[in-house]
Amino acid sequence: MAAHKSPRVDPLTLEVVDLIGTVVARYHEEYEGAAAEHALTGAQARLLSLLSLEPLPMRRLARKLKCEPSNVTGIVDRLESRGLVERRPDPADRRVKLAAATEEGRRVARGLRESLHFARAPLAALPEEDRVRLRDLLRRMLPEELEEE
Repeated sequence: MAAHKSPRVDPLTLEVVDLIGTVVARYHEEYEGAAAEHALTGAQARLLSLLSLEPLPMRRLARKLKCEPSNVTGIVDRLESRGLVERRPDPADRRVKLAAATEEGRRVARGLRESLHFARAPLAALPEEDRVRLRDLLRRMLPEELEEE
């Protein structure tokens, strides 16, 4: 059995990994707080944000949220009971149910996005060329996830 060889980790790579971790932690902290202001859990807020962009089948939602379809069903049930999400038949295959944000759900999702201030000002202060470069580098770190989209 061949031993798996890890790439050598240099100080710069460690620093970048730590910075990414700090950014992710701050983002999640702010996201959870914004969700709570709308009486939502983080998972409910993420699902509602996805559905505010387009209706999606439950299985695709589960893949995007990296959870089991049964968990998505429960989250959709709770959002539906609050009038934020509705189920509708998929026009392409009426056997498939799509989850879709209602008008109120889109309004709440918009409010969530607008209340996330972390990184918005620092990113806006960067020249567009730097933001494009940062976006492209982050995309290169996540090629498998972006191919699923």
